[in-house]
Amino acid sequence: MKEQTEIGKLKEGRYMVIDDEPCKILGISVSKPGKHGAAKARIDAVGLFDGVKRSIVQPVSAKTFVPVVERKSGQVITISGNTVSLMDMKEFTNFEIEAPPDKIGQIEVGKEVQYMEALGKRKLDLS
Repeated sequence: MKEQTEIGKLKEGRYMVIDDEPCKILGISVSKPGKHGAAKARIDAVGLFDGVKRSIVQPVSAKTFVPVVERKSGQVITISGNTVSLMDMKEFTNFEIEAPPDKIGQIEVGKEVQYMEALGKRKLDLS
């Protein structure tokens, strides 16, 4: 799910959609309006799920999409290699999610873990 907003209303640390990927905004720089043009904003962001850095330049008045990022908790059912099977604690749905190899030792069967969900994608939120 995503909502529409103006580029000028975005702030650092918030989220936006670039190339159909939810991204966290790292920095915003706004140029002055020119003689015949509108002010432009350069936005540097990093993808939530793929970690790729992206940047865009658009007019401040242009419309963009902001993803609805939900943080949820799930109970670990099984661990198989880097794949963790979770059950959502509110909806009681089962799904599999990839875990980073260096964080797999922090996960225990039967314990609750936090994960984030945006635009149909999921990622473990291990700090």
